[in-house]
Amino acid sequence: MAIEQFANRFVCDLIAYEPGKPIEETARELGLNPADIVKVASNENPLGPSPLAKEAMRKALDESHIYPDGGGWKLRSAIAKKFDLDISNVVLGNGSNEIIEILCHSFLNPKAELIAAEHAFVVYKLMATLFGAKYVEVADPEFIHDLEGMADAITPDTRLLFIANPNNPTGTMVGQEALDRFMARVPEHVVVAFDEAYHEFLDDAPDVIKYIREGRNVCVLRTCSKIHGLAALRIGYGLAPKHLAEVLQKARQPFNTNAIAQAGALAALEDADHVNKTKAINKEGLAFYEAAFRERGLEFVPSVANFILVKVGEGDRVFREMLKHGVIIRAMSGYKLPDWVRISIGTPAQNRRCLEVLDAVLSAAAV
Repeated sequence: MAIEQFANRFVCDLIAYEPGKPIEETARELGLNPADIVKVASNENPLGPSPLAKEAMRKALDESHIYPDGGGWKLRSAIAKKFDLDISNVVLGNGSNEIIEILCHSFLNPKAELIAAEHAFVVYKLMATLFGAKYVEVADPEFIHDLEGMADAITPDTRLLFIANPNNPTGTMVGQEALDRFMARVPEHVVVAFDEAYHEFLDDAPDVIKYIREGRNVCVLRTCSKIHGLAALRIGYGLAPKHLAEVLQKARQPFNTNAIAQAGALAALEDADHVNKTKAINKEGLAFYEAAFRERGLEFVPSVANFILVKVGEGDRVFREMLKHGVIIRAMSGYKLPDWVRISIGTPAQNRRCLEVLDAVLSAAAV
């Protein structure tokens, strides 16, 4: 007797989220040296972790036998100070992904609705489905969130609305004026989640923290996975007004963030040098790809994040062919963009290698 018949039908019908292909698995499958593989699929920091974070984590290892601070006092205090907020405004997560899940635990049910953009992070839809809520997808012309359309989609049953800014996988963002107009239309029964995983890559970022100070029902999601280079640790946080943060804390698992991650994140927040170096290499990489794509006549979406979306035709095939050459990119069919791939910005050498292989694959297809 198959156990699936006893599981929730909506879970069995889900298409599981597929992360970027790991280097080790690719090397094993293709018989390649892991050191020769270029992974530009998961928007990771090509410079690696913050050096300050590595030192702090090594020290924290000595107390691995002790449970972590379940309240994350040191890290939450540092985050609160960074944004001129109170510790009561900060909720820690096992990656900012867990903050998404905590929001859904707190506000979704079969009678509720979640609104997101058409080409936004696929986890929003996955979470809505898991909690039996209605998922409302709003078209995003030119891959930019249509905030007016999203506001129009709000109903009395809407509980959560996600704005990824910059958005993954498109790399686009909406500015301050559009956000202010949108927030003026949002009713009190809706929690707006600003997913800002790529916020630190921006030079002129919109301010959504001000909505927290105004007491609005918003949650701002941040992560240490991207610019701080701590993706393996799964450490992120949510910022929210006290009344909302208190609800989220009740839905949070005890000890949801480990002590090594907390120590690393605490040190990384102070490592301005690593952040600046990462931003510099990212700007250089974006300029490299944009110039190359223009030269080749390839359509792309100008990005403000640490990745770029480019139209190559048959994205799944291009992904598979590049994989054979030891270059891992991300196919976008899961985002309803079958002709596109997403390329993360790497080191200059990784970027050149990726482009060489892309050229070879596209040239072979054209023969």
